[in-house]
Amino acid sequence: MRDPEQLLYSRNHLWVEQDDENNVFIGLTDFAQERLGDILSFDLPEIGDELEVGEVFADIESVRTAEELLAPVSGTVEDVNERLHDVPEEINELPYESWLLQLSDVSGEDDLISPEEYEDLTEEERDRLTFSDDSDEEDDE
Repeated sequence: MRDPEQLLYSRNHLWVEQDDENNVFIGLTDFAQERLGDILSFDLPEIGDELEVGEVFADIESVRTAEELLAPVSGTVEDVNERLHDVPEEINELPYESWLLQLSDVSGEDDLISPEEYEDLTEEERDRLTFSDDSDEEDDE
């Protein structure tokens, strides 16, 4: 299993695992899968596609919503986790084992954040969501 403390993160809740050969694996964080709920399907890029930081590279559908995923880095798609087409719920069960895709010739890693920074980000979002939920309840009264 990947150690979440050894990964880098995007601010849009993707994890990035780099190797020594300028390749990365990209996956969905535990925080993201919790927010999405049960994942139903993915629309992932094709092998050979070029991704640019910040551009939409995939669509994900869950019981709660449909979301576009933004590339956390630039690179060439080397591999796609085809298993997710048959077993998309694997992301909910094993978010740090179930990678989405592998990229080579990677660049644009400057905006990735450390595990500590990502923890702070998710804490802020949880607090904001909790506050938002509380104010919604007050509006109902």
